[in-house]
Amino acid sequence: MDDGAAVVVGVDGSEPARRAVRLAAAEATRRRLPLRVVHGFIWPLLRVPVGPPRDAPAGGGLRPQAERLVAQAVAEAEAAAPGVRVTGEVVDGEAAAVLVGESPTAAMIVLGDRGLGGFAALVVGSVAGQVTAYAECPVLVARGAERTDGPVVVGVDGSALSRAAVRFAAGEAAVRGAPLRAVHAYRHPASAGPGDMQPLVHDPDLLRGEEDRVLAGALTELAERYPRVPVERVVAHARPAAALTEASRAAQLLVVGARGHGEFTGLLLGSVSHAVLHHADCPVAVVRAGG
Repeated sequence: MDDGAAVVVGVDGSEPARRAVRLAAAEATRRRLPLRVVHGFIWPLLRVPVGPPRDAPAGGGLRPQAERLVAQAVAEAEAAAPGVRVTGEVVDGEAAAVLVGESPTAAMIVLGDRGLGGFAALVVGSVAGQVTAYAECPVLVARGAERTDGPVVVGVDGSALSRAAVRFAAGEAAVRGAPLRAVHAYRHPASAGPGDMQPLVHDPDLLRGEEDRVLAGALTELAERYPRVPVERVVAHARPAAALTEASRAAQLLVVGARGHGEFTGLLLGSVSHAVLHHADCPVAVVRAGG
């Protein structure tokens, strides 16, 4: 992405989308980037008339309504982030397709955790699945408490995507002036690969040492790249979703990778993602390796 890439926020007029606008405005301020407000306008695809009905007052119809929705969101963003350049656009298309289409040139896409119309059931429905699966930039879901203190928490499992999440989380911690809390949760000895048999009996202390090394290895770059970011390492013998949800209660941001090993496999489509996106008590950023 270009250095001047915008933070993009999807809006639909719902209260969660308004929270996303505030969150996106804060991100744009921290990153010193422009903010782009986008509404996916699906009606033309369904061949629904979008202009004012015959004999209706001026300004009636679906498209003018969508344009007013975007204008209101732009005004809210400008009020929340004075000095940030804010633009808005109604883009014809289904919500997820529009946002994925924005992602190649975006610094980040921000969404509410629920919505109306094309954004309905954002966390559990097709919009969230498609955007998080195919967006070429990080996706930030506005949910839980809006905090300006507390650590940035990142889930770590040793995979390449987990390392991408760690880099993103460290960058967020740096611009926020916050500590980074890296959480690695495990329940069983790790499998070395497909078909690998796990031992029925294992040494808990030896296993704990191995898991400590997994976490340490994922953080090796940080001291050089982000020397001023304090890093706390947490290794928990627990389900990853539970460990991350618990850590989110004191966090200002939770960061996870789009895929992972072991318990983090299928993070966005399985139980861990659903648990985190439903129960995290802070905004959640989902990061892909190329994001």
